[in-house]
Amino acid sequence: MPETRFPEESQSRTPLQDSCGILTPSALHYERHHSGVPAIDPAAHRLLIHGLVDRPIIFTVEDIRRLPSISRIYFLECSGNTVWADHAGPTAQRSHGLASCSEWTGVPLSILLSEAGVQPRARWILAEGADACKMQRSLPIEKAMDDILVAWGQNGEALRPEQGYPLRLVVPGWEGNVSVKWLRRIEAVDQPYMTRDETARYTDLMPDGKARIFTFVMDAKSIITCPSGGQSVKPGFCEITGLAWSGRGRIERVEISVDGGKTWIDAALQEPRLDKSFTRFRLPWKWDGSEVELQSRCADNTGSVQPSWDALVAVRGVHSDYHNNAIKAWKISADGRVTSA
Repeated sequence: MPETRFPEESQSRTPLQDSCGILTPSALHYERHHSGVPAIDPAAHRLLIHGLVDRPIIFTVEDIRRLPSISRIYFLECSGNTVWADHAGPTAQRSHGLASCSEWTGVPLSILLSEAGVQPRARWILAEGADACKMQRSLPIEKAMDDILVAWGQNGEALRPEQGYPLRLVVPGWEGNVSVKWLRRIEAVDQPYMTRDETARYTDLMPDGKARIFTFVMDAKSIITCPSGGQSVKPGFCEITGLAWSGRGRIERVEISVDGGKTWIDAALQEPRLDKSFTRFRLPWKWDGSEVELQSRCADNTGSVQPSWDALVAVRGVHSDYHNNAIKAWKISADGRVTSA
């Protein structure tokens, strides 16, 4: 974990360079919290749905688990993954490790909101966690009625405490902070509440001094996980492999460059390719022992393409801590060592 002035605020990163397939083991899923991990008795935990609803309801965890559930594979990514200052992180874990992919099991939030009778003038919801900082995020009602889950399971088992046990939101494709953990309250409201964690944080400072707000979607992004920083390569056959994902939809194409972005080759995409999920890509390659620079870039089914660092900086500047999806490069030296380029 990185050093912090506030020991109660911490994070851990997924070792993407050691992954295979697309699923992240629950024990290796990245974790981010702002005020420690609460110890919650599931028998005493309650979820309140209130506000602009006809029938305010309090659900127990048992009530939630009795309702029709579904399982979906989605990635979660912290919007601070690959912060601009750490773009040159020495390993895939350090530069991109605040992203993971799991099978989530739970109840569609739309079922709970419909049961409460959401009123037409409710345009947003406010979700609140039971952690010490009472994490709160505003979300549009359209997303709430679409694909958000109130999850109680992850990868075939109960949520772990660090992942929000006993209940959390899973908001597919959107920045991880809105997938509120230790979920205890959802209020239907007529406007966003401009809480601390959607104003003082999780905004994008632009070159003109203005800040973008509610930039929820995580754009198309990829990273080569092998060979990558901290590893070494021997001359001869080498399979280049990595992960791509997009909060806008399904990955349709991944290209790899072995000459620093001068030319590009299509990589093979491993099935299954799912909406808002990790996609594994592969390219057979023969290294001749000379110094090279590897890059990957991806595109999704909406036409969104991962930008170069220069193209992203030209639009966004360099003062943001969030939503960096620029191409990541690795250098293979003549001695086979792989470092950040």
